[in-house]
Order: sequence, then C-alpha cells, then structure tokens
Amino acid sequence: MTYVLLGLSLGLSAGIAPGPLLALVLQRSLHHGTASGIRVALAPLITDVPIVALAFVLVGRMSTAWVQAMLGAGGLFVLWLAYDAWRQSHKVLVLNTAPSAKQDVLHGAMVNFLNPHPYLFWLTVGAPTAVRAWRSTPWAAIGFVLAFYVLLLGSKMILAVAVGRARSLRREQLWLRFSALLLVVAGAWMLVTALQGLTGL
Repeated sequence: MTYVLLGLSLGLSAGIAPGPLLALVLQRSLHHGTASGIRVALAPLITDVPIVALAFVLVGRMSTAWVQAMLGAGGLFVLWLAYDAWRQSHKVLVLNTAPSAKQDVLHGAMVNFLNPHPYLFWLTVGAPTAVRAWRSTPWAAIGFVLAFYVLLLGSKMILAVAVGRARSLRREQLWLRFSALLLVVAGAWMLVTALQGLTGL
C-alpha cells in the first residue's frame, strides 16, 4: 500500500508539474479544444515504454547497495522538483503559440521523448523504487507503476478538460503548490528509506 500511495503522489506531481508536455497540453486545450489536449496528454503511453524498459534493465542489474544509493539520489532529485514546482507557482505560466497540427499524439510524443525529465525520473526515482518494491513483492512494484501512470495521465487529462472548458489558468498556482508539498513528502520518504537500507546492509 505504501508503494501505491507513493506512485499516486509522484504521478499527480509529475502530471501537473511545469514542463514541455504540460505546456503543450494546455496550449492545445486552449487553442484547439479539450479533445486535442487529451490526445497530447496520452503521449507518455508511447514514449515511456522504451525509457522505462531501459531503466529497469540498468537498475535491475545493480546490487542492493547501488539501488539504495540510487533511491537516495532520486529523493534529492524529487526534492529539487518540489522546489522548482513551488518556484514556478509564483510565476505566470506562459504558453507559446504553436502551429496547428492534426497529429496531436505524435507531436506530444516527440515533445515528451526529447524531454530529459522522464529519463531522469525513471533512472533515479521510478526504476530504483520499483526494483526495491519488486524485491519485497511483485504486486507492490506493479501497484507503484500503475498508480503512477493513472495519476500522471489522469491529472493531465483533467487539466485539459478544465482548461478547454473554462479557458482559464487561475487554479494552476494552487495545483503547483499542492504538487510541491507532495514531492517534499515523497522525496523525504525516499531519502529515509535509502538511508535505512544502506545502514541495514
């Protein structure tokens, strides 16, 4: 249950955190309607498969000590994401007008594939956490990954619907600050877990 809650927290935070894909989701929702934004939001279903597979292969071959160390590094990365989300919440989100395109999913996939955040996340946070969960019980790892993607995709789709209907970004600041708090909790948990694991080896 702990890993499911962690996956939900990280998924929600990643889903509403500022980034190229979220900006494209909001831009398409504002200029082309809700359906366009939702199609872009589903891009991780295409791009994340090879990224996640590579991360699992690399991290899965590491010793327990290295996995714990990577988990600690991931905790620091998550805390940095929390700081960045809080900092961004004090700014006005600026959306660049992009040319109209019918291939929303392809455009979103290209943006997400070229974005370094998915690679950094899965190498330092996602894969080490899932591998540690798998070594406890496979269901914990499956629950973590599923919970992460349900909230990652779901939160972006909800934002696309909200922006597409309301044509307003006023609530973005509150969501960003809430995601920052979730990231602080998740990052702290990862650091404590990594330290406990290293000292117990």
